[in-house]
Amino acid sequence: HLGVSMTDPALRHRQARWAGWASLVANIGIVVTGGAVRLTGSGLGCPTWPRCTEEDFTPRGALDFHAAIEFGNRLLTFVLVAVAVLTFVAAVRTGRRHLVGLAVVLAAGIPLQAVIGGITVLTDLNPWIVSLHLLLSMALVGLSVRFLQVLDRPTPAVGGPATWLAWTVFAAAWVVLYLGTVVTGSGPHAGDAESPRNGLDPLQWSQLHADAVFLYLGLTVGLLLCLLAVRADRAAVRVVLVLLVAELAQGTIGFVQYFTDLPEVLVGLHMLGAAVLSALTTAALLRVRHP
Repeated sequence: HLGVSMTDPALRHRQARWAGWASLVANIGIVVTGGAVRLTGSGLGCPTWPRCTEEDFTPRGALDFHAAIEFGNRLLTFVLVAVAVLTFVAAVRTGRRHLVGLAVVLAAGIPLQAVIGGITVLTDLNPWIVSLHLLLSMALVGLSVRFLQVLDRPTPAVGGPATWLAWTVFAAAWVVLYLGTVVTGSGPHAGDAESPRNGLDPLQWSQLHADAVFLYLGLTVGLLLCLLAVRADRAAVRVVLVLLVAELAQGTIGFVQYFTDLPEVLVGLHMLGAAVLSALTTAALLRVRHP
């Protein structure tokens, strides 16, 4: 009995970590599958919401390639719900209120995401609503990273130049992510051949997006040098270095896809990279802020 009581908190901690990682992977996964829906032109495979067709919640007789892709993506909502429930239960079992609060916010994001997705369909894939749909997923990715940090390293926040610089990198990342959705909204991959575009000049907004990427990269290099100068925790240096490598990889994919007329595979990889960068930028900020 004594052995069980001693190991039980460790077991609950491991369960919460598994749940946190499952939440992170699931929210990155929904970005990728949502991208697949758009890149295959299946955004209106189910032409209405919450039903798939006017008659039923499933495609049934109307099932074709596009309907299968869109309906399959909708079914993934149930996977997210299951992960959210497991994360909430695991957080409650730790007895830590902050973790429970984060689990509640993560869970609340799922119905909100479903509603925004429904509005997206009902507005024939309005590019501004589509961008909001994607950005919410990016926020949930960041919250999943925050959940893991609070679980494993609940240390007090610290200030100083490095922390402020980390916040600046974080802000720059979100500017890059937002501008990326604007560029996408002006480009060819609308999700359906009849869906409207936002009417902006793709060339001009791609240039602005690239400028923001260079700022993001420069600030990350500055953060890395700052951490080295103050002899910061090695783990913080390592996370920022990984972030920098990921930024360079994402930038390379972005430039190649632009100059090769946006092939679907590269655009899909770019969306995956954006979700990974959301996670890594959040992790870098939290590692610097909570050493």
